[in-house]
Amino acid sequence: MNMAKEILIQISFNNLDRSDAVETLIREKIHKLQLFHGGIISCHVVVSCTHHHHKQGNIFHVSIDLGVPGHRLVANREPDEHHAYADVFVAIRDAFNSMGRQLEDLARHQQGKVKTHTT
Repeated sequence: MNMAKEILIQISFNNLDRSDAVETLIREKIHKLQLFHGGIISCHVVVSCTHHHHKQGNIFHVSIDLGVPGHRLVANREPDEHHAYADVFVAIRDAFNSMGRQLEDLARHQQGKVKTHTT
């Protein structure tokens, strides 16, 4: 039986109310990461909202702090003036895509499939 083990999950909301839909999406995204890399031991996700932009409305920032044995991976999706995250779901998607790429890199490194450059 190939069941994903339980991991410590923390989901925090800063400057916005807790949302069942957002929390459910985050838990689904964590589960997908866990299926890809079974060594995940903890995941802390922070969803923050800034209210500074009157023309754009709320801007969202998502940070993921992931623990795997011997490693700590961090993915941040900070809004900038060229790509503001006015949609919390887009910010979450992009942050988890970034974390997925980091996990892929880590898995390749752990399997010895890292490209080396000759000098």
